[in-house]
Amino acid sequence: MSAFKSDFLRILSERGFIHQSSDETGLDDLFRNEIVTAYIGFDPTAPSLHAGGLIQIMMLHWMQKTGHRPIALMGGGTGMVGDPSFKDEARKLLTPELIDENIAGIKSVFSNYLDFGDGPQDAVMANNADWLMGINYVEFLRDVGRHFSVNRMLAFDSVKTRLDREQSLSFLEFNYMILQAYDFVELNKRYGCRLQMGGSDQWGNIINGIDLGHRMDCPQLYALTSPLLTTSSGAKMGKSANGAVWLNADMLGAYDFWQYWRNSEDADVGRFLKLYTTMPLDEIARLEALGGAEINEAKKILATEVTAMLHGRAAAEQASETARKTFEEGQTATDLPTISVSASDLDAGIGLLALFVQAGLASSNGEARRHVKGGAIKLNDVPVTDDKTLVDAGYLNDDGVIKLSLGKKKHVLVRPQ
Repeated sequence: MSAFKSDFLRILSERGFIHQSSDETGLDDLFRNEIVTAYIGFDPTAPSLHAGGLIQIMMLHWMQKTGHRPIALMGGGTGMVGDPSFKDEARKLLTPELIDENIAGIKSVFSNYLDFGDGPQDAVMANNADWLMGINYVEFLRDVGRHFSVNRMLAFDSVKTRLDREQSLSFLEFNYMILQAYDFVELNKRYGCRLQMGGSDQWGNIINGIDLGHRMDCPQLYALTSPLLTTSSGAKMGKSANGAVWLNADMLGAYDFWQYWRNSEDADVGRFLKLYTTMPLDEIARLEALGGAEINEAKKILATEVTAMLHGRAAAEQASETARKTFEEGQTATDLPTISVSASDLDAGIGLLALFVQAGLASSNGEARRHVKGGAIKLNDVPVTDDKTLVDAGYLNDDGVIKLSLGKKKHVLVRPQ
């Protein structure tokens, strides 16, 4: 379909969110004529989502911004099973206590993107444990399970690829798609939910929910998926050299989050501005067209705008200013990421390699040693060539800190306590 008439689908289409839809015309008409309720499910496999899940949150954000009602569904029940889609092996089973802790951590991010409340367009935070944990197994098999064909379930790519690799698929995991389909039906009954959105790897699971809704007398349900994103060089979104790019501030600070987006590849700037910010498309087109060194200004705007949505405008501006002082003026910005070491340890001297590992700038002494040999390590902006260097209180600068640097873009301050 070339041109959507509803604001929501038109914006999603123009900004690159849409991969596949079950009935574009029907869904477009629905969004034009009603306040639509739609949901996306989030698995509580960690205490925070990472940047790879940000595209889903932005879809919910645009739903509410165009006058509709988004549901962020926490998988408190399905998290007990784990989504097997396109996985080579079973997920590690999580305890109910760990799932609850993870959900508490994940929830904290959503209020930066959605307004929750009881109004017709206010966002809803739901948890499928509310209905899945109390299911009577025999009744569920009779009322819901009878609608599923095992032959059809085995034909889904998410299952087929696992079996083709001769990897075991447990009966527990096989039930996941039934539970997710039932979520869609339950959310329709509770909230009038008509649309499920998700990544393109969820297509089979979502279609199962539409089919189950049809068999259980729900009104017509719909599916909409987003593309699974990688960077231009093929790297997975939400991953960096230092690990996952977490959304929770206590797991990754605003400065490091800002740096992740600042380091985007040139070819990704326009696409990321469309997906991860609400900037007007004409302004994005202007920034995308910048060439040479000017593209770095566009990357700074990208980093600041994405960070502002998650961490707030003040934190984003501070991260931008910290980067400017550090890289453009060569100053030691005191709000760089900081670690504390005991004053007594610093008086005695700490091995350079161990200190860089402690600061998270290297994963092991061996890696830190390779960085020294490659000329990538600096203390207070001075290159270090001896991997046996002892870092002691004599390295403290006028600000009372020691600046550790790996290359040009990674810096951590060491502060005695």
